[in-house]
Amino acid sequence: MFVAKAKATRAAYGETLLELIAEGHDIVAVEADLAGSTTTGKVGEVYPERFFNAGIAEANMVGVAAGHALAGQTAFTGSFAVFGTGRVYDQIRNTVCYNMLDVKIAPTHSGVTVGADGGSHQMLEDIALMRVLPHMRVLVPADYTAAKAAVRYAATNPGPFYVRLGRAEVPAVYGPDGITGVDAPDVTKAFVVREGADVTIAACGIEVAEAIKAAEMLEAEGIDAEIIDVMCIKPLDVETIVRSVSKTGRMVTAEEHSVLGGMGSAVSEVLSEVLPTPTRRVGVADQFGTSGTPDELIKHFSLDAASIAAAAKELL
Repeated sequence: MFVAKAKATRAAYGETLLELIAEGHDIVAVEADLAGSTTTGKVGEVYPERFFNAGIAEANMVGVAAGHALAGQTAFTGSFAVFGTGRVYDQIRNTVCYNMLDVKIAPTHSGVTVGADGGSHQMLEDIALMRVLPHMRVLVPADYTAAKAAVRYAATNPGPFYVRLGRAEVPAVYGPDGITGVDAPDVTKAFVVREGADVTIAACGIEVAEAIKAAEMLEAEGIDAEIIDVMCIKPLDVETIVRSVSKTGRMVTAEEHSVLGGMGSAVSEVLSEVLPTPTRRVGVADQFGTSGTPDELIKHFSLDAASIAAAAKELL
């Protein structure tokens, strides 16, 4: 069971940037008038010379970040995922990725758990947009501890990164109170959270916690599920995924994202070439989000543990 108090992955953002700057890393945070919500404002409070607010001008935000990268600094951008990836896709593609600049795209408020803001603000296409870009690495942490590790890894490795952060509080998977007992995962690998023999469930982001709950439901029915946290969607840890399905023979993917183009698509693409495997993808169908509380929306869009367990049973 989860014993730690839930925290949002966005809470790790500003805190980790402060730690990195204090350690001597030449980092700047560039925001688009949402510093309080994304927590990048913490950088401005302590290091005002390292914080730049472009206002409600997201394209300028990416351009300013690119300029700092060209000057030799590591630049992190903020905003919400719908604005920080969708509204600025051209700037990310042609300025950041084309030139392999040291810019980290790390918006918050991704997925349906944005909640009452509704479908216009619930970004469900960002993983697809980012993973298709050459030179872009994509990280989707499952909890606060994993988010800190993801931000730190992006900051200390050159080139473009996309780190997907969320608004809703999520249970601890890692850390001293997390269910895995692991302090922090290797962000470059797919981490086997729970070993099993009957079906593999590959999840990312907030769906890792739901997948663990699903495994407990399945265990009560005599089904042994293996759970993999696929935090690094690009480059994908093919070896761990193939090793798992070689044992279980079945794959369920679970993500708080459209079923088109996200982690489930990435896993399916690999398996279709390397080891064709019966697969079910749990995610948001080809549709926009809607208003509601995070818990309501997780159930409404069939992203909850019961839906993951049901997808696994379909394969058995």
